[in-house]
Amino acid sequence: MAASNSGGGGGPMSAQAAAALGEGIKLVFGRWTALQMAVENQWGGRDSRAKADQFGESIHSWFCRSRGPHYFEDLVDMMYENISDSFNADFEDNSVEEVAEQLLIIHEECMQSNYSSIEKLRNSHVQGNAVSQSRQIAADDDDSDSSDDDNGDASMMEDEAAAAPEEMVVDRPRPSKPVPDADGWTVVPPKHGGRSRGKN
Repeated sequence: MAASNSGGGGGPMSAQAAAALGEGIKLVFGRWTALQMAVENQWGGRDSRAKADQFGESIHSWFCRSRGPHYFEDLVDMMYENISDSFNADFEDNSVEEVAEQLLIIHEECMQSNYSSIEKLRNSHVQGNAVSQSRQIAADDDDSDSSDDDNGDASMMEDEAAAAPEEMVVDRPRPSKPVPDADGWTVVPPKHGGRSRGKN
């Protein structure tokens, strides 16, 4: 992923290429796990789906209407801004950069009337499963975390807390009568198991 990627020149896009690009954007967005989770969990409010659709339309418009080369950095900046404004979120998983690169490739191919990437996306049956796959991975991670140090520390603390009351309980038998020591002094056991504090 080169920082200076540019998607095509300033030539006009044909209607067929523009339609294919729009479909490609929808297909990519449908597989974008972070975006689909934002929509499903309504990070953008009740109209999160509409905001995601508008997000796709704004990218489509950016590709179709802007003149000159389309730079990777510009697309990434626009995407981060839209995500922040629409979903009050910041995707820190590098997925924005990955999606931007994929969209630039699709745009460049559409400009050359090459729709192979879109055809591959169309033929793959992953759409709609992005969130469920993410949940499965997260659930698998949660299962594996139970043996990790973080949870190990927590379970160790629970074990210590459970064991602590047993250690504090004094089950030593007390002599029924005070026994004098070697010097003749008699040690009197405390009445309530401890020294009275602040009562002098």
